[in-house]
Amino acid sequence: MKSSYNIITGIVAVLILFFTGSNAFAFFGGKFTTLTPKDGNVMIPVKSVSDGKAHYFKVKADDGVMVDFFLVQSADGVIRAAVDACDVCYKAGKGYAQEGDSMVCGNCGMRFATGRINDVKGGCNPAPLTRAINGENLVISMQEINTNAWYCKYKK
Repeated sequence: MKSSYNIITGIVAVLILFFTGSNAFAFFGGKFTTLTPKDGNVMIPVKSVSDGKAHYFKVKADDGVMVDFFLVQSADGVIRAAVDACDVCYKAGKGYAQEGDSMVCGNCGMRFATGRINDVKGGCNPAPLTRAINGENLVISMQEINTNAWYCKYKK
């Protein structure tokens, strides 16, 4: 009887950790904030993404595809931006989840240091998005979003 109790307690503990963990939203689709472009750009306040955590957004491209992307501030203080997909695994539509200072592909499990996002391109690296800081906002042009919309046509 005591071993059954220990097993149930262990399962409950794991479930609590899972549902309170920062990546739990990744499994239920609630992690993306929908943005509305203004004057051909999407703008995100820098202060809202300057905490070292991955922040997930989506915006509708001109072709109607919802483009999912994330921003994450790496240890060097740079805010990185990438489509939530890569050249290799984009058809799986699983994106990335943050684990510490790495982004992990939900399809193949490859890990990518946040400090390499936007610097390393191609293969299974998160597809970089060109971004700029303009005053208090991080700005990504809709032209950049439209160019990268093909990565998200298979998102589920």
